[in-house]
Amino acid sequence: MSKLTHLPITPGRYYSNGSYGRPWGVRQVVAITRDADNGEESVDFKGIAGTCRRKRGRCGLAEFRSWARYEVALNENSWQRVGEAVEPPAEHDAGSAAE
Repeated sequence: MSKLTHLPITPGRYYSNGSYGRPWGVRQVVAITRDADNGEESVDFKGIAGTCRRKRGRCGLAEFRSWARYEVALNENSWQRVGEAVEPPAEHDAGSAAE
């Protein structure tokens, strides 16, 4: 079994480096392009939050995958990993159910 799988990188989605404190950042993938000469893929991104905010950049797909720890989505005022529960599970009280 593989220890680590590639994080799918998709234009329009948001990714975080998973750092804490000052180095933390969120980037939005604007486009993924392939160089016609050498076939290498590049990621154009826009910094959205943290240390990346208000910055634009381009790097190789492998470099972006190395930076990105997980996909995130904005939930009101905080960035959360995609796939995590947004709301806490409802409490179930079997004794109060109306029949």
